[in-house]
Amino acid sequence: MHFLDQAKIYVKSGSGGPGAVSFRREKFIEYGGPDGGNGGKGGDIVFEAVPGLNTLIDFRYTQHFKAPRGKGGAGSNMTGAGGEDLVIKVPVGTQILSEDKEHVLLDFTRVGQREIFLRGGDGGRGNASYKTSTNRAPRQHGTGWPGEEAWVWLRLKLLADAGLLGLPNAGKSTFINAVSNAKAKVGAYAFTTTRPQLGVVSHRGREFVMADIPGLIEGAADGAGIGDRFLGHIERCRVLLHLVDANAEDVADAYRIVRDELEAYGAGLVDKPEVVALNKADTMDDELLDALSDELEAECGCRPFRISGATGAGVEEVLDAIAAHIGTLDAEAGGDEEKSAWSPL
Repeated sequence: MHFLDQAKIYVKSGSGGPGAVSFRREKFIEYGGPDGGNGGKGGDIVFEAVPGLNTLIDFRYTQHFKAPRGKGGAGSNMTGAGGEDLVIKVPVGTQILSEDKEHVLLDFTRVGQREIFLRGGDGGRGNASYKTSTNRAPRQHGTGWPGEEAWVWLRLKLLADAGLLGLPNAGKSTFINAVSNAKAKVGAYAFTTTRPQLGVVSHRGREFVMADIPGLIEGAADGAGIGDRFLGHIERCRVLLHLVDANAEDVADAYRIVRDELEAYGAGLVDKPEVVALNKADTMDDELLDALSDELEAECGCRPFRISGATGAGVEEVLDAIAAHIGTLDAEAGGDEEKSAWSPL
């Protein structure tokens, strides 16, 4: 299945049904009078977040959504049937944006969340409702209120506990494949990852979701490389894992480039808790690793972990640090006792 995280669609709620013009005609009943019923209400446009979806690809092929209109009223004061609501199912993490992308209209952050986006039009009045003391046999009726319509953008921001960052070829795909059930593509060239990947990490009896996004390069905020389009997928991450390739010419500069792009992007990414790791540590000796760790620590302000996604060295310690951050944030948010009390064994 192809990954698509943005789609533009047209939605229109149903119009109300027309009211009826009818008069009561029964044998032996004089002055029957009007008995036209009201029209039915049009269907609403409803968005619902459902499990099992992680792409908006369906909206590439179906872009127009129209709810049915209400049925017309009938004699004997019968109200017309209402139009059925049109439920549009979207992945958890989807935002509904205005056509100019300036305003977030709805934000779906949990499974089962259901929101009415456009309300269907009310049904028109039947002629029975127009009867007055001076107008005993009205023939006017309402045609029903029109529905609402809009062009909107759907934008998917994947929900994950931890997000992977780094320059291209920092070893992010290898790492997420090693610690989770993800099957990210791995290759010895830049931008092997062209779309975000999600993986579920099982660690010391707990599980959390990790997201891997395409690598960033200098100028990504201005569109260089794949750009910063996919940074939106880690806006909701609670902790970031920043991988730095130990074979980089300047590890401090490699770290700084990514941090500068996060700052240029905004959305509070630079303020998120961060775990820094020096990856591919199996390719050099301890003396050189010590020197590189000192350089990186001077830049990031914390001692980086030494890991190897290929051999698994140091991976457990990094997962401990990530899970500890998640446990702390659960406690601050008032999470359950089991989550807030988590600590690495």
